[in-house]
Amino acid sequence: MKKILFIATGGTIASAHTEDGLTPALTSEELLEAVPDIRTLCLVDTIQPYSLDSTNMCWKQWIHLAEIIRESYDRYDGFVITHGTDTMSYAAATLSYLVQNNLKPIVFTGAQKSIQEPDGDARRNLYEAFAYATDPRACGTHVVFNSHVIAGTRARKTHSRSFDAFASIDFPDIGVFYDRKLLSYIDEHSTCRGEVQFYDQLVPAILSIRIIPGMDPGIFDFIMQNCRGVVIESFGVGGIPYYGDNAFEEKIAALMENGVRVVITTQVPHEGSNLSVYRVGHMIKKKYRVLEASSMTTEAVIAKMMWALAYSETREDFETLFRTPVGRDIL
Repeated sequence: MKKILFIATGGTIASAHTEDGLTPALTSEELLEAVPDIRTLCLVDTIQPYSLDSTNMCWKQWIHLAEIIRESYDRYDGFVITHGTDTMSYAAATLSYLVQNNLKPIVFTGAQKSIQEPDGDARRNLYEAFAYATDPRACGTHVVFNSHVIAGTRARKTHSRSFDAFASIDFPDIGVFYDRKLLSYIDEHSTCRGEVQFYDQLVPAILSIRIIPGMDPGIFDFIMQNCRGVVIESFGVGGIPYYGDNAFEEKIAALMENGVRVVITTQVPHEGSNLSVYRVGHMIKKKYRVLEASSMTTEAVIAKMMWALAYSETREDFETLFRTPVGRDIL
């Protein structure tokens, strides 16, 4: 039987009702006891580094999760991580960059209801996460939720209450579960070549800012003084406003001249960006060679920027890292 390390971090799946609302309280062992069939799939060891609401998870914990995996990598065939749903997309994307060329599965899951709720989704999600982790075809970082197997760089939470909370953005599911059986659609091993690579640094000084009609471009002065990188969520396929002057263009140019890494994406959920389509984006791309996200999710862009900033000295190095496909993030 395969041996899996179960890493519990809290989240709704491990929550109990208190006077102040749902609060992570259940241990990793209690989660396993609620789904005894898991022990028929594999041998399981557990560790619980955190008991946190997903709102309180960030880059510090995700670096630690990568360290735990690195230290125990040779002793296990895969890793299952329970995590709160609200920041799970960021977590899965970040682990995709911190652990690359990974032939062993790292599987994130969670739930919209506590595992204590008999009519909830927690038991199914946890079972299917282990079922995927023990499948011989599994590798890389994924989210397993509501019977969907989603690439870590493609996952996004799209519903705040429904069990079908996560979607794979502009990329097919890697597989789905039907009646507890995994139907695998995509061969993931083709994306993993060479030795596994671990990284242990991120630069979190990044801001994601959504352009709104009539926004004062002076907001970019704050970014220049406080950030190492910025994700600009533009209109449509890549529209940056022009209100009779070149204020936005000049502010973006100033950011780049002062060493702030700029990536332009779209605030539209699907089909990505293409700055070349309209003049309002084409001129900026042509003049300043600005990076754009294209088909990447905003969560993946943010995670990749934090990683690329940590491992690049020059703008050219950063651009090379950002443009290199990792885990299906660039199509």
